[in-house]
Amino acid sequence: LTLDADKRKIVSYVESRMSFIAPNLSAIVGSSIAAKMIAAAGGLTSMSKIPSCNLQVLGSKKKVLAGLSSASTNPHAGFIYFCEIIQNTPPALRSKAAHLVAGKCTLAARIDSFHESSGGESGRAFRAEIEKRIEKLQEPPPPKQPKPLPIPDDKPRQKRAGRRVRRAKEKFVMTELRKNQNRMMFGVQEETYGASGKGFGMLGQSDSNKLRVKAADNNHLLKVAKKQKTEKKYGSSGTTSGLASSLAFTPVQGLELVAPQQAYQRESQSKYF
Repeated sequence: LTLDADKRKIVSYVESRMSFIAPNLSAIVGSSIAAKMIAAAGGLTSMSKIPSCNLQVLGSKKKVLAGLSSASTNPHAGFIYFCEIIQNTPPALRSKAAHLVAGKCTLAARIDSFHESSGGESGRAFRAEIEKRIEKLQEPPPPKQPKPLPIPDDKPRQKRAGRRVRRAKEKFVMTELRKNQNRMMFGVQEETYGASGKGFGMLGQSDSNKLRVKAADNNHLLKVAKKQKTEKKYGSSGTTSGLASSLAFTPVQGLELVAPQQAYQRESQSKYF
């Protein structure tokens, strides 16, 4: 009890002399909290050497929750947590406010340790900066502006063509079965199936009453057209009968019929060896 009474006397004396010992630190957190922080740190010089992350938890006490106690505790609640600035801050922002105050307290303690700004101007400037930052954190987020649609590009785009693109289009082409399902006959009731009421369209409306529709073989049609084009360009190839004769154009007689066998005999008789 005697030691506790002596400690209180020392703290009360330091509180009364804080305007001369640490005016900048007192301007931020108050003379009472500043005296407790200096006493816990072991002096103003020792406090100036403590980083802000450790100064934030200076004076925190470890609480042991025994049994089935549902009491909650804040492990980072030091002396700074009970200053006026943080207590006036909403609970959701108190941890950020404590971080800001701890950083400014470290700077103020270093200024006071070198006996600069004895009038407390730096401490009041730090306090105004902290309050401005907390007010900025409490502002609601700006409303989300509607994003305008991009300008339509009416320029003609280059379209790819070729065998690869043609095959890719054939994979996603609509089949004859789907086309007939999407069509409806006038005056004929459409057949449906299941509870969804999905209809068959024109499927099964023919005389055969079959749902299967033969898909058109586009590849076969392309091959036939290509073959006809080559035959038309180069002529048909194959064996001909012996009665056929060839036509030849000569500069003297004009159009002349030539038998292939007689021409071959003439060439064989004209050879010397």
